[in-house]
Amino acid sequence: MQAVAEKVVLITGASRGIGAAAARAFAAAGAHVALAARSTEAIRALADELGGLALGCDVAEAAAVEAAVAAAVARWGQLDVLINNAGVIEPIGALDAADPEAWGRLVDINLKGVFHGMRAAIPVMAAQGGGTIVTVGSGAAQHPQEGWSGYCAAKAGALMLTRVADLEHRARGLRIMSLSPGTVATDMQRVIRASGVNPVSRLEWSDHIPPEWPAKALVWMCGPEANPWMGQEVSLRDEALRRRLGLVA
Repeated sequence: MQAVAEKVVLITGASRGIGAAAARAFAAAGAHVALAARSTEAIRALADELGGLALGCDVAEAAAVEAAVAAAVARWGQLDVLINNAGVIEPIGALDAADPEAWGRLVDINLKGVFHGMRAAIPVMAAQGGGTIVTVGSGAAQHPQEGWSGYCAAKAGALMLTRVADLEHRARGLRIMSLSPGTVATDMQRVIRASGVNPVSRLEWSDHIPPEWPAKALVWMCGPEANPWMGQEVSLRDEALRRRLGLVA
């Protein structure tokens, strides 16, 4: 897609699932891709395949995210797109039995990780006159699920954080929005299924969409056709949008 050709894209949680599929989709559209994950070993082969940059980055650590943004800028001279994709589902279980440290770690990744990405990227993008930030969200932000207290709360917080960021920075040329992909056939769904908790764990594998669908949506969201969704959430459950993106007939 012309909208991202020669643009610099940083994707967190790029080692697998939606993140890895997005890296391939952006590279295929002509973008320069920086892949961030907690281990550079997990993304090195993919980064080499795509001519991209492999960055070790724990999004729970503000300094690590700042370093990843700085590395992308040092390599290509700019940062045009940030995909805040890194996320975890565990711990799964009753709220009153949750381990506080594990619950807090989920929030550090799923909510504070989004904040760290925005905080590091916004000044760079504003200084260059524009950029796009997309939060990979979830229907869990608006629909509570048994056993997912941390995940639902963090995703709800990330959606509101995205709306605040748009409110504060749209006038500076930034396009900030969220993507709710629905249930996607990734390793996270295997963890959910193994838990046996809530209706999502009982879905058949064929009920989940392939990660290439949200990847295609993320590339599309970087173009002007997605401008009406700035400050809002794009839902890939929307059949009209699926047809618009050519995902279904």
